[in-house]
Amino acid sequence: MELAERYTKIIKRMMEHVENGTTDWAESTMRVDSSQYTDPAFYEKEVAAIFKKLPVMVAVSHEIPETGDFLTRDYQGVPLLITRQADGSAKVLMNVCTHRGMTLTQAESGNKRVFTCPYHAWSFSGDGTLRGVAEAPKFGEDCRGDRDLVEFPSHEEGGLLFAVLDPDSTVDIRSYLGGMMDDVVQKGFKDWSYVGNRVIHGANWKIAYDGYLEGYHFKAAHPETIEPRTFSNIMEFDAHGPHVFIGFPQKGILKHKDTPEEDLWKFENDGYDYIRLFFPNVSIFVAPEITQVAQLIPGPTVDQNTTILHFLHPEPPADEAEAQARVEMVDWLRDVVDKEDYQLGLQVQRGLQAGHQKDVIFGRNERANQYVHKWIKYYVNGDESAPEPTL
Repeated sequence: MELAERYTKIIKRMMEHVENGTTDWAESTMRVDSSQYTDPAFYEKEVAAIFKKLPVMVAVSHEIPETGDFLTRDYQGVPLLITRQADGSAKVLMNVCTHRGMTLTQAESGNKRVFTCPYHAWSFSGDGTLRGVAEAPKFGEDCRGDRDLVEFPSHEEGGLLFAVLDPDSTVDIRSYLGGMMDDVVQKGFKDWSYVGNRVIHGANWKIAYDGYLEGYHFKAAHPETIEPRTFSNIMEFDAHGPHVFIGFPQKGILKHKDTPEEDLWKFENDGYDYIRLFFPNVSIFVAPEITQVAQLIPGPTVDQNTTILHFLHPEPPADEAEAQARVEMVDWLRDVVDKEDYQLGLQVQRGLQAGHQKDVIFGRNERANQYVHKWIKYYVNGDESAPEPTL
């Protein structure tokens, strides 16, 4: 189905839900064992089966815009060095010298053509190639061509950079991203202006991800920020493989009842909004004021996550006043996510960590949550013959 057709179907269903007081439903409720949010052993299985085997977003393209730009990021104990090449491509390398395992650079970001290990001065190009072994005659072996930095399979498109944290992986990253990436590419993020990022900390990664997957909590958790604009507990779901696309109707959506069907898809943020989620660690909210790309990094322990909120705008600021206004919007959105979502999530974590509630229950209205938890079970069980759940 073409993207415009999918949009149209979702928008029409949202209007029907608003008129009828309904929402998209799963067949039944679903229970998930509470230990899946608290058990270190289960968490390690998730990390191994999902976050180190599937493509995960490691950066937005705007973080390394120029040749020689780099950034470092720790991902599930894997130190990454992400670099921009002369041909415009990006590489995702391990930030570890191949001599004795020393961290190659402690800098969080910068611009370098050559990285020199601070321990024994081995040097590497930005593409990971070993340039030289310090005092090679005394060392006894040159090693060039044999000790390049470890490189991870990666794919950059739509302003987002994904990698598989297994250097031997044969996963087709583009196929995995599928139709959701087709949708994101149409937004043209790669040509947008980068406003910056903010870092927040929360509970178990699934508690955080669960919050992005439903609008059931809007009225209670966001009474002054989201609920005045958007209906609480009215949603329409779509999916591209394990990735979820959610439509949220605004309170003025019925003004589009007379809009020609072929034009309905043109009015995102003017009657309805979408959340786009790449499984397992990305949530994208395109708002008229600014776009937020949430990059969720589990750990370092079962009860924690770090989330980097990236902010984009279609146009560069016209002047300093507009630039400052965007910074203020970034801080406002950061506070909404942190104070109204992640702080609640930490309370959920404490409640489950007490160990006396055996499971959590997802309602029929929390269909996307059910869908994602089926995919988690699918990947963690490692049963390749299992049928893929669909929305």
